[in-house]
Amino acid sequence: MTAIDSLAATGAGADLPLGRSVAYPRAYDPSLLFPIARALGRTALDVHADALPFIGNDRWHAYELGWLDGRGKPRVATATITVPATSPQLIESKSLKLYLNSFNATAFPSDEAVLTRMVEDLSRVAGSPVEVAFGLTAMDDSQDNAILIDTLDIAIDHYGPPQPAFLAADPTHVVTETLTSELLKSNCPVTGQPDWARLVVHYHGPQLDRAGLLRYLVSFREHAGFHEQCVEQVFCDLMRHASPTRLSVEARYTRRGGLDINPWRATPGFPAPPPGRDLRQ
Repeated sequence: MTAIDSLAATGAGADLPLGRSVAYPRAYDPSLLFPIARALGRTALDVHADALPFIGNDRWHAYELGWLDGRGKPRVATATITVPATSPQLIESKSLKLYLNSFNATAFPSDEAVLTRMVEDLSRVAGSPVEVAFGLTAMDDSQDNAILIDTLDIAIDHYGPPQPAFLAADPTHVVTETLTSELLKSNCPVTGQPDWARLVVHYHGPQLDRAGLLRYLVSFREHAGFHEQCVEQVFCDLMRHASPTRLSVEARYTRRGGLDINPWRATPGFPAPPPGRDLRQ
């Protein structure tokens, strides 16, 4: 069952603002935020909230944030929003955009009041404490010292559905390495619009077959899934088919509507990747 099938089955899709015309908000309105139960995507992966196989978070970068000060003068800012992977709900991206736009014509007594309001609203919708800070981290062009697998000279003819059978690892050769691909593409489960990302895989364990990993990532190309769900599927498939002892999976999605998202999932104890933005973001 796809994410959109799950939404339709619960009736949630009828209320989703994504994919239909929505009036531009004229005043601050927290009711614009739309939560989606993480369980909708995790059930298919046999992942349950009381025994998550990973740690992680969803880090949003907001580039289009503005409000009015106490005298009506516009203020603008950027913001970093961090939603824990343990939250029962994820925040739908278009609803987040509309919510942030609703600040544009509303006066707040101070910058701190805006920050406090965002923390309260987003935490309520996610169902867990959400961190919000003004500003963005520096541009990161290091590629995490990763090995780019996109240059492999291979033929590919499968673009969906995701095919974990492509994944393989050599148990006689244990390594610690970082692999990356800029070819991850999936589609919005409601509108079908493309979502593009660079994926970074850090792991320790049997050496992954790089050609198989690339074929696997390309098999998401026609898949309909929310960003967070795609990353969790990659994590779970790698754990089940490659058996690493330590694993970290991060996707840095390109910007849409003034927002980019960077879901990260890892085995417990794995350090969080340093926050940063790619050139494509």
